[in-house]
Amino acid sequence: MTVNCTETTGNRIYKSSVFIMLFEEKEKLLELYNAVSGKHYENPEDLVINTLENAIYMSIKNDISFIIDFSLSLYEHQSTYNPNLPLRYLYYVSDIYSKMTINKNIYGRVPIRIPAPHFVIFYNGEEEAPDREYMCLSDLYITGEESPDLELKAVMLNIRPGHNPQLMEACSTLKEYSEFVEKVRNYTKVMELNTALDRAVTECIQEGILTDFLRKNRAEVIKMSLYEYDQEQHMKWLREEGYEQGHEDGKEDNLVTNIQALMKNMNISVQQAMEVLEVPKEKYKVYEEKLKNTKDKKIDKGHL
Repeated sequence: MTVNCTETTGNRIYKSSVFIMLFEEKEKLLELYNAVSGKHYENPEDLVINTLENAIYMSIKNDISFIIDFSLSLYEHQSTYNPNLPLRYLYYVSDIYSKMTINKNIYGRVPIRIPAPHFVIFYNGEEEAPDREYMCLSDLYITGEESPDLELKAVMLNIRPGHNPQLMEACSTLKEYSEFVEKVRNYTKVMELNTALDRAVTECIQEGILTDFLRKNRAEVIKMSLYEYDQEQHMKWLREEGYEQGHEDGKEDNLVTNIQALMKNMNISVQQAMEVLEVPKEKYKVYEEKLKNTKDKKIDKGHL
């Protein structure tokens, strides 16, 4: 049984990814859900996709969310390890519930029934990770809470080749996606990215890996993969170099520039940008003031 829920509409503010494009097809998404949950649903139309296109508070978009049998699943794909995902999931699920109950009387005496959420992260980054790892919102609390009043638990599944074999066997599409990504990564180590992508796509089609999907969407897959790879490398550089360069020999202006660039390119707040760059929280006010001063100088210059 399904729950009726209006699918969100509007323009996407972030480019999509191969993972999203692949599993937006209901047949493949149902295959993935069955593999993760151990269920055996057969009708893709039992599944109602309600992925957020533009969250109302922070202009952020989640990867895939859907409802089936009164259960809400939120799926995220990550190529870099991100311990802040439980907090992002909190934003996503709050926004989804807000949209579901917008015409309900939340101040009334009648309980409003909502689908139970399940949070899954599909990780295929190069950093080593176990087959399965749980991330909790309480892990981010400044002070440890033995029994937190607010908790959110997400499971991270490693989908690189050699990990979670049962899951991969249960979802051939996920297994083939993993093989495709691995080919791309291996070839990028010995050839230019465009050539590596073209070769990986060609070989996958020849070897029966995502054959129909890649034949149909070859140009778009290559374009998306170029963006994903560039974004992954850019974020890696920001994490590894941005903060260190910003503090080496007192060169804090470099970090201010990185924060500004991240805010502009990803349309996120200054606090979110500093989280990405792993700026210590005790330094937040310092850089907020530096950013304010930089902005004020630009305004003053404009009046000269």
